[in-house]
Amino acid sequence: MTIIDIKLSEDQREGTKAVINQWLYKQGDFVEKNQPLLELETDKVMMEVVAPSTGELSKIILKSGDNVTDESIIGKIDDSKGNNTKTEIAPLEAKRFIETASDDKDKNITNNHISPAVRKLITKNDININTIVGTGKNNRISKRDILKYLKNPGKSNKQTSSHISISRMRSSIAEHMVNSLLHTAPHVTSVFNLDMSAIINHRKKNKANFEKQGANLTFTAYFIAASVAGIKKVPLINSQLHKESIEIFNSINIGIGTSLNDEGLIVPVLKNCENHDLFATANALTKMTNKARMNKLKHTDTKGGTFTISNHGVSGSLIATPIIINQPQSAILGIGKMEKRVVVKELDGNDVLAIKPMCYVSLTIDHRVLDAHQCNQFLSSFVETLESWK
Repeated sequence: MTIIDIKLSEDQREGTKAVINQWLYKQGDFVEKNQPLLELETDKVMMEVVAPSTGELSKIILKSGDNVTDESIIGKIDDSKGNNTKTEIAPLEAKRFIETASDDKDKNITNNHISPAVRKLITKNDININTIVGTGKNNRISKRDILKYLKNPGKSNKQTSSHISISRMRSSIAEHMVNSLLHTAPHVTSVFNLDMSAIINHRKKNKANFEKQGANLTFTAYFIAASVAGIKKVPLINSQLHKESIEIFNSINIGIGTSLNDEGLIVPVLKNCENHDLFATANALTKMTNKARMNKLKHTDTKGGTFTISNHGVSGSLIATPIIINQPQSAILGIGKMEKRVVVKELDGNDVLAIKPMCYVSLTIDHRVLDAHQCNQFLSSFVETLESWK
């Protein structure tokens, strides 16, 4: 008999605080190597811990809500029982928080954050999941909620108001934002106008060709490229303040603020953007976006950023201020909503009115590191790069 310890893998050993969200199997279940065993929630991402071996899940040591460290033994697998135990939970069910149900019998189940046991109860009893409010962590529907409903099937447990628990991610965001704005960096913001005509025309001509090569050409790719140009002109933008020095980074690692709706905000990072042309940037951004949508971001995908872009305009805002700096960085770029506006242009020496696709771009700086001069110099370069895009 060989007992295998279940521990964090190398790419999860980053010193990040993490807690067990829930196990996908019960003690005594048969598990297969590299199949997801449990969900682990950090302050950045929800990740899977997979089985290191095939066999029986002989012991669950850490349970839902328990903290996990690099050295923690989460559970144990007896690999000598790999051929003698029947599977109780199918691998596809174990991946339920990545893939939504597609079978006709599961057509009632639209919430993809429920356990296999709860899914079976819902399907077996033909329950409309929309009549039930989850009382589990992050409003997940638990087995207790289903059993309570079955005692009185005609009565919904939906109420006129509800409380939602604060997730680890939301709690971390709150602490990080307050610390950055109130206790660490004096924030100063400058706002410029951007005419997007040139990049809109370029994108129309090149989008199809990029797609043929597997890259989605978004406006964010242009914003990244223009940020690199601005940082090369004002290297101090790409820096970090230490007690007695300012560290200016050679690598330009740009984080893209990505909303997870009610769950919070995550900032995946594109590394070494200074070495990328527009296609390489769009390609890397496409891969990172796909990972985020499939909930497959690793902790390392959110580390090492030196500058951040917040594309807050995608949700409709024109200007957001202050956009809070992602510490320990020194600046953050904000992109507002693109809208057609009437602007004054000079044509053959005369002022004329023109309708242009415009948006506001802002740079919020740490005033301990940067002054208005560098801030406006960066924004001037950023705008010029995009408005004169060839």
